[in-house]
Amino acid sequence: MLKLTPFLIMIAYGVLAWRFSAWRSARELDARSGALADPRLKAVVARLAAALGLAEVRVQVYEVPAVNGLAAADGRIFLTRGFLDRYRDGEVSAEELASVVAHELGHVALGHARRRLIDFTGQNALRLVLAGLLGRLLPGLGVWLANLAAGLFAARLSRQDEYEADAWAAALLVRAGIGTAPQKALFARLGGLAGGAGAEVPAWFLSHPRPGERIAAIEALEARWGLPAAPPRQPPR
Repeated sequence: MLKLTPFLIMIAYGVLAWRFSAWRSARELDARSGALADPRLKAVVARLAAALGLAEVRVQVYEVPAVNGLAAADGRIFLTRGFLDRYRDGEVSAEELASVVAHELGHVALGHARRRLIDFTGQNALRLVLAGLLGRLLPGLGVWLANLAAGLFAARLSRQDEYEADAWAAALLVRAGIGTAPQKALFARLGGLAGGAGAEVPAWFLSHPRPGERIAAIEALEARWGLPAAPPRQPPR
């Protein structure tokens, strides 16, 4: 039993840390967000709701300048003010923002928030084991290598979640009559919209797949579904 104590402590720490992070994020979102009000965008999002058999998909605007979408641990969907500003300036279409909403709905539907709790606990356990083993073999480097390995493991799991949410979103967009063209068009320009972050980082360190890889995965799905590959559609100017 004593041998298991460090692992039990790590599991408890992981659960508590995840719950605290979710609580803190929820408070931040509550304080800095409001309901989406744009009529055209709401109309496109309503097509997603209809395809899901729902009366409404509620989207809120998170008042930060970053270009992003997110699904809170409680299932709420958010678009950032930075994304809405790009939409207002004609750089992003309503359909492209709807593809972001569909992607975040995919995270919710696939239970990725709960999976991340399990993943976080597993990463901490992996870090503990490797730090103990490598610390004996490589004093001074063992902890650093253990943290690196745990980080690579976390990034790989996160990329898997993103591919799954992309696929779920693609299916929803097709069902809603929007198609995948806006989804792929947004990915093609995402680096520029987000400031090119991650362009020089090795792929195995990234928490999200590179845009080209995401487009290729969507086109593979279209081929599997027997659909013609939709060309990326540019937003109106």
